[in-house]
Amino acid sequence: MPARQGTESKHASGAGSADTGGEGPPRTSSADLPAAAVAGVGLRLMTELTGKEAESVTLVEPAEDGWLVGVEMVEDRRIPSSGDTLALYEIELDMAGGLLSYRRVRRYKRGSGDLAEGSR
Repeated sequence: MPARQGTESKHASGAGSADTGGEGPPRTSSADLPAAAVAGVGLRLMTELTGKEAESVTLVEPAEDGWLVGVEMVEDRRIPSSGDTLALYEIELDMAGGLLSYRRVRRYKRGSGDLAEGSR
């Protein structure tokens, strides 16, 4: 999988993945988990890793070695909520839903529009 640019990155080797002990055939496709389950795993992992509130899943995409999940998180809560700072994180998961890496792609104010969305 090609490296993606981001402002923050954390890597975990095999975190959250099942230990197969070399038994069984190697997995060769992202079809082992349905996309909806992968989205839920991404939300849960980002909440656990950052301690922040997840807003939504913005991307679930099969990748060569697993899944790429985009999650929008509330970085800084304000009153009124239109002043909230949100961040978009990308998470790389293996085929079993184990965390490979995550990175913050960008931060922005709520309601600022999707100006940078097409430049991904």
